Amino acid sequence: MLLSGADILVRTLIEQGCDTVFGYPGGQILNVYESLYKYQDEINHILTAHEQGAAHAADGYARTTGKVGVVISTSGPGATNLVTGIATAHLDSIPMVAICGNVPTNQIGTDSFQEIDITGITLPITKHNYFVGSVEQLADTVREAFTLAKSGRPGPVLIDIPKDVQMAQCEYTPAPPAEAEEPRAAKEVRIKEAAECINEAKRPFIYFGGGIVAANAQSEMLELAEKIDAPVGCSMMGLSAVATDHPRFLGMQGMHGHYASSMAMHKADVIIALGVRFNDRVTGNRSKFAVGTKIVHIDVDGSELSKTVSAVCGLRGDVKVTLQNLLPLIEKSEKPDWCERVNQLRKKENDNLDDREGMTPRRAILTLNRYLGENTAVCTDVGQHQMWSAQNLVFRTPRRFVSSGGLGTMGFGLGAAIGAAFGTGERSVLVTGDGSFGMCLNELATAATYNIPVVILIMNNGVLGMVRQWQTLFFDKHYSNSILDRKTDFVSLARAFGADGEAVSTPEQLDEALKKAFAQSGPYVIDCAIDKDEFVFPMLPPGGSMDDIIIKAGG
Repeated sequence: MLLSGADILVRTLIEQGCDTVFGYPGGQILNVYESLYKYQDEINHILTAHEQGAAHAADGYARTTGKVGVVISTSGPGATNLVTGIATAHLDSIPMVAICGNVPTNQIGTDSFQEIDITGITLPITKHNYFVGSVEQLADTVREAFTLAKSGRPGPVLIDIPKDVQMAQCEYTPAPPAEAEEPRAAKEVRIKEAAECINEAKRPFIYFGGGIVAANAQSEMLELAEKIDAPVGCSMMGLSAVATDHPRFLGMQGMHGHYASSMAMHKADVIIALGVRFNDRVTGNRSKFAVGTKIVHIDVDGSELSKTVSAVCGLRGDVKVTLQNLLPLIEKSEKPDWCERVNQLRKKENDNLDDREGMTPRRAILTLNRYLGENTAVCTDVGQHQMWSAQNLVFRTPRRFVSSGGLGTMGFGLGAAIGAAFGTGERSVLVTGDGSFGMCLNELATAATYNIPVVILIMNNGVLGMVRQWQTLFFDKHYSNSILDRKTDFVSLARAFGADGEAVSTPEQLDEALKKAFAQSGPYVIDCAIDKDEFVFPMLPPGGSMDDIIIKAGG
């Protein structure tokens, strides 16, 4: 079958099971858009307001489905507008394929109009990237990109396609969808070492992250927890992998994590880390982290083993398959003394919960919880609202918490919520702040145009809340450029975009607004006023250890 490069690209995307792509057209990608028009009955293209929003939408689609998200842009500024979205996916290990048009091959290196070396720019933030020099390479390059994006530790891959390659013709032979590489367990000797260490543990703690979700290893992890009578906690990327109300689950750990989770990890004699990193938000002062504690670390990416903290047992392998081989070697045991210590930590946490009346951040999230379905994806931007959400949202289904963890990308949420709605086929929710929402609110145009059912809850305090919190606690209340004091009316803005919404300031008003929002067929914006001096607690001070954790205001 003789096809143009553009047709080959689109046919190969369809072949790979891609049903939805996000993007924005331009001169050097127009041939691909002509093919998207031709095959519009087989593949759905969502036109966003900006390429960054398209990248975040592809990311949100990937996080909620486990499939490879696809984003398409033109050359030059179109391609560079993808960079933040690609970097966000890279830091959180999200499978994505970014496809960029470029100037014809005979113009490469001449600084022609809208030419940019996007492969050079994205080299540090992709698993791999490709410059397609001939049309004969194109189909196999796309197939390889899909395999790479979803194999091992997932991540973004970029394909740069010059215009003449899109126009050239060659034979296209269909192929079956590319499979991820066969998952492999860690070495047997390492598994035996890990089993010995775990069997000797008196106070085990299981710490998991996004790698559990990627490997679909929740059931194996919980079986291990039952066998060794261990509590489990997670990084932010691990949220929703385990039902929030699971009796062994203590919640998110780290700088703004649950007190019981953070302290149980701190008091453990063996930490079993599964598909998770030990970044600075988790460890605090690394010289004081896990002193005298043995760490068993299983990760598909060997570079993470002993990268920031030393593991006595580092196992490189797929988490699910490795756990399946490990479990038969684990002795079943009960640890009543350790369970009682953990229960005391839970009690202390519960005794310090924020139960104030009025429109507090926690009350706002608890009100939202009443409207979430089993399959509702909740996306966030970055800041205080992100931490309040991580601490208080209730999840029952994996892949339903969507947030930028590693890069901390303000403006991520709305694009991600759009992608999540297409991925799940259901209503999504965005919890954001007025600072983050202002970054990429142009995607309201996308949500309104496609009548996407997304509930947008803006926790509006008129400031950059997390920055203000730090300035209050550590910079003598010098509020340098953290007071927004903007005149933006978000409800009027929503209506100008073609959406609807309302402003609220009490829990009762919020409850009524959410009831209305969840009954809408399209996007609905709720501008929820909160106090500018609401802080996120618990909090680990910068440079501190878990012994320095601040549980609540004033203590």
